[in-house]
Amino acid sequence: MLLSQVRAGDEDAMNRLLARCLPSLLRWAHGRLPANARDANETADVVQEAVISTLRQLGHFEARREGALQAYLRTAVARRIIDLIRRRRRRPEPTEVPDNLADDGTSPLDRAIGAENTARYEAALQRLSDLDREAIVCRLEMQYSYDELAVALNKPTHNAARVAVMRAIHRLAQELQSTAPS
Repeated sequence: MLLSQVRAGDEDAMNRLLARCLPSLLRWAHGRLPANARDANETADVVQEAVISTLRQLGHFEARREGALQAYLRTAVARRIIDLIRRRRRRPEPTEVPDNLADDGTSPLDRAIGAENTARYEAALQRLSDLDREAIVCRLEMQYSYDELAVALNKPTHNAARVAVMRAIHRLAQELQSTAPS
């Protein structure tokens, strides 16, 4: 009788049927859903979802004996639990990335090109005059300010040091260009 009322769309009958079925299904399902398959789902949520979904599709169900509906719902809950376990197995296990894991951000190709360019830079730098080499190294590698460069290069002003660095960089660029691979 109650089942036919649920099939007819009676919400009150649905609630009474849920009140009858849910407690025993919850007891049966308790402990069957592994913790790693839960996500945000609690056992009660899984049972309720499965039961409500199944009760909405009762057109194919025919109760032939006492407890048949309970067995049918238990099967639906079991299938829902299996689906959650399968979904969990398809996702990889989350792993913690250590904080001290560092990546210099360069690919092997970039490192090889960088090593080649560094070798070219060093060779071109050696072909410059001592004054040009000192100006470039102090400004680019040691990051001297122009005021500090004026003292290091024995120039009268920071502008004179800046001009000396610019000229030295220009000569370095010419050296690099003359030895560029074709």
